[in-house]
Amino acid sequence: MPRIKTILFDLDGTLLIHIPTGGDVFVEYVRQSGFAIHEEDYQRSERWTHFYFAHSFEIQEDARRCPEPKDFWANYSRRKLVSLGLTAAAAQELAPQVSAYMAEFHRPAEIVPPEAPSVLSALKSQGVALGMVSNREEPYAEKLKELGLDSYFQFTLAGGEISAFKPDRAIFARALELANAAPAETLYVGDNYFADFVGARRAGLQAALYDPSNLFADFECQKIRSLSALTLLAA
Repeated sequence: MPRIKTILFDLDGTLLIHIPTGGDVFVEYVRQSGFAIHEEDYQRSERWTHFYFAHSFEIQEDARRCPEPKDFWANYSRRKLVSLGLTAAAAQELAPQVSAYMAEFHRPAEIVPPEAPSVLSALKSQGVALGMVSNREEPYAEKLKELGLDSYFQFTLAGGEISAFKPDRAIFARALELANAAPAETLYVGDNYFADFVGARRAGLQAALYDPSNLFADFECQKIRSLSALTLLAA
């Protein structure tokens, strides 16, 4: 493989972790509501959630049909309950309750992985150019300053800025333009197999799936369990 000269990072789920995760809080509420949710149900639902938020046809349709946030999240909750194994009728009944609970009580801490600053510093010292590409709707440079990560990155790109979202090739193409980088010499790192790994590979980039919980254990792709592995990949 060509030497890696540029690494592009995802933000949410990769360099910004939410503790506890929405999936954990959601499933705990469902269990407390009397439904038996097994580990395989949880894993299946989490993979579905990644697929849904990879700018899937379903989320695009739901956004059009449910323009009000309250309605969108209630509909999402119904879909997620089905992905956990509930019947359509049970999901329809429970969705408004779990959605309201999440809106009121899910207040996660925002955590940067402890190894991230040292890894980013090491990559810069190796001469690797760094950029960030997210499916967020709005620019997020201020968020990076808040997290203490802004000094590491040459640029940030939000999908909403160009109306193109991962896994669309267009967002990767724009990132390559901003980085002045060749796709074969660029590595994309993100936690969503469908948006990040598949999208990057379709656009001709190298890709590494950041999968610390081994959610995608059965998927055939280059994976890293720790960000520290990136210093070796870029060496």
